[in-house]
Amino acid sequence: MNVKRYITILAAIISFTALSQTQSGKASFYSKSSTGRPTASGERLHHDSLTCAHKTYPFGTILKVTNPANGLSVLVRVTDRGPYVRGRIIDLSVRAASEIGILAQGIAPVVVERFSPAVVPFKPDEIELPDFEISTNEGSGSKPVWVALKEEHERKQRKQQEAHP
Repeated sequence: MNVKRYITILAAIISFTALSQTQSGKASFYSKSSTGRPTASGERLHHDSLTCAHKTYPFGTILKVTNPANGLSVLVRVTDRGPYVRGRIIDLSVRAASEIGILAQGIAPVVVERFSPAVVPFKPDEIELPDFEISTNEGSGSKPVWVALKEEHERKQRKQQEAHP
């Protein structure tokens, strides 16, 4: 293998490792006068948006930024590249900086981590069950349990509607 290939593989490993870890460092924020400026993703910057600039995360990635001094955190979307100042890990919009209470400081220590919402399964209140005709060789017999439960549920709903019109 040649040197370029080693460097490419090493860079890929480092970037994937960095994307999965929590980062601690300094955050700054865009000035309000930057509103309307195009970002690296092509979107226009607005001071009231919950967006940020990060050097490595892909555009559209949702990050959770926490201010360890007060425990406040905010979810922001990566729309720009930067910051290009040594020692800073993220640039926030004015609103995002306000949400975590760093407007007065200008630059503040923060913790940045990738946010991935978990899908929580739930049971809907109303379940539409299909109507099936189920029978055996001996005839229709009794109703399936789910049909009896559906009819009982509908009966309860009618009683509630009659009691509280």
